[in-house]
Amino acid sequence: MQLYSFFNSSTSYRVRIALALKGLDYTYQGINIRVGEQRSADYQALNPSQGVPLLVADNGTAISQSLAIIAYLDDVYPGPKLIPEELLAKTRVLELANAIACDMHPVNNLRILGYLKNELGIDEQQKTTWYNHWISEGFAAVEALLSRHGHGQYCFGDAPTLADCCLVPQVANAQRMGCDLSPYPKVMAVYRYCQQQPAFRQAAPGEQPDFIG
Repeated sequence: MQLYSFFNSSTSYRVRIALALKGLDYTYQGINIRVGEQRSADYQALNPSQGVPLLVADNGTAISQSLAIIAYLDDVYPGPKLIPEELLAKTRVLELANAIACDMHPVNNLRILGYLKNELGIDEQQKTTWYNHWISEGFAAVEALLSRHGHGQYCFGDAPTLADCCLVPQVANAQRMGCDLSPYPKVMAVYRYCQQQPAFRQAAPGEQPDFIG
């Protein structure tokens, strides 16, 4: 397998966590989205969405979108399962994962922040206000979901799921942007526990070959 990734991309980070949890080998291909490598003609031919991650499977199938990639990996390489098979457990994992992947990440990713700054002319303080607003709204919802349904060391029990794959990169991004995460103790407890686990450490931005310090 080949993974097209950027070290600081939270969506790429999700997939790296999943690959590490499943113990899967892959070739890493860095795509520097800060300088626009995702818009090159060669890369667009592979991924018309012009984003990362992109996984090229062993059979040559190219898959974009992190949640689709992880679902594919879960079907092809079932152990350990990241999306539970039991209906209610599956529903809760997908509920929390989508609260992050659909409500939080899209409004705060590099492409959106770049458009706000370069096309709409917002300044750095306005960008920070925007970012913090959506982080606060999103993590308030995630904290509530964990309070209602979460249990164990991870989001849902004593084994990692797709929910943890999404939560950890979003917390890392928020920390990097200087957000106050103290109002979300359950979120942070899961994050801290995951940070102690080898697969999560292996997938961290600082461990990637394209890391820029």
